Amino acid sequence: MSIPDPLTSSVGVSAQHFADQVKKTSNGSVVVTVVPNGTSFSGDQNAAVTRLQGGSLDALILSTSVYASVVPEMNAISIPYLFKDTTEEAAFLAGKPGQDLKDKLAKKDTVALSFLTRTGREITNSVRPITQPSDLKGLKIRVPGNTLWTDFFGKLGASPTTMAFSEVFTGLQTGTIDGQENPIEVPWTNKFSEVQKYVSLTNHINDAWVLALSSKKWGTLSADQQKALTDASTETASFKTTYDTDQAKKQLDELTAKGMKANELSASSIEEFKAVSKSLYPDFSKLIGKDFFDQAVAFTPAK
Repeated sequence: MSIPDPLTSSVGVSAQHFADQVKKTSNGSVVVTVVPNGTSFSGDQNAAVTRLQGGSLDALILSTSVYASVVPEMNAISIPYLFKDTTEEAAFLAGKPGQDLKDKLAKKDTVALSFLTRTGREITNSVRPITQPSDLKGLKIRVPGNTLWTDFFGKLGASPTTMAFSEVFTGLQTGTIDGQENPIEVPWTNKFSEVQKYVSLTNHINDAWVLALSSKKWGTLSADQQKALTDASTETASFKTTYDTDQAKKQLDELTAKGMKANELSASSIEEFKAVSKSLYPDFSKLIGKDFFDQAVAFTPAK
């Protein structure tokens, strides 16, 4: 199972948890070996998706935003401020919208066993705290190579800059970029406190990971083994949501202890960010596809 991050990262811990669960649920008949740091796909995440579809990678945990290149509806998960929190996101992914996305991935030779939530994405930078959208004006913010991100940050007034993640630390260090945005564990894991001064808790996007097998590998497993992997993936999804919530505060505390200045946003400022997102809904609808976009924005978790 290939993952893009170190074993000590949230996705690394969760991948190893999945491997341990599979060993139990399959009575040892299936062994999952976790390969970290993107080494099995040379850090090229788009190539990893292609290789999974072709069967030269057995299993993969990768961001939903990367899979959007083959299933545009995956972009819906990243609509800014679509979810109030990870609990609401988990309900979306465990419900009909999530199943619809799994069905679309299945048509691309990808068996999505489960979606793993991430905590909200925050903005770090070396210039000033972000307290309202106008504070982003002119800042060079590294974002994933995804139209939804570039549209949103461009509309906020920033200069969205796509860059391979492996280059981000150096980019921050040299001033090629002013900042970046990711769940709090990313600046913590990658020691961005050495090159960033501010962390602003915007919680602007809750994206997710896809825990998937190639259809080719899936077809070699018995029905009992397939059930063992499915059960283990469901348990791992729950584990990761809890684990991330527990770790986020500790990680933020460590970043501030190392000199970063953290700030929360007022409710009125969050509403300003939400308004920017909603102004882009016509564009997001075209990007995602109207039917699934409408389903996503109308989603209400069961009480």
